Amino acid sequence: MFKPGHLHRANPLDLLHLPKFDIDVFYEVRRDPVEGVLMHFKVVGTIGGREFCEEFDMHRDTAFNFASPITKAVAKHGLPLNAGPIMPEHTEYDAMFEDIRLQLGARTGEPVDFDHLDKDGL
Repeated sequence: MFKPGHLHRANPLDLLHLPKFDIDVFYEVRRDPVEGVLMHFKVVGTIGGREFCEEFDMHRDTAFNFASPITKAVAKHGLPLNAGPIMPEHTEYDAMFEDIRLQLGARTGEPVDFDHLDKDGL
């Protein structure tokens, strides 16, 4: 389920050989005096009955690669890489992408600072 600033995914049963999970992804714009505009992500929930919480920031120009660090975060806690919470429902991925674009005031074709790719772990 998607609403601006929040994506929720759950697998309440052991379906498709995946562990039970209940994951929330929250995101918001933050301003850092040194780094500038950042998108802050908080990924929380349970996977296989174990609670977890991961938080990270992405620079304005790299925030559109949000699926990669979110997938890595949940994989670290037991969800297989090919079962990340972002892509199973592509319409919600598209809505999240658009919401992030609007929150950041970003436009197609803006340049990417390659140093930000390294800082954001991409």
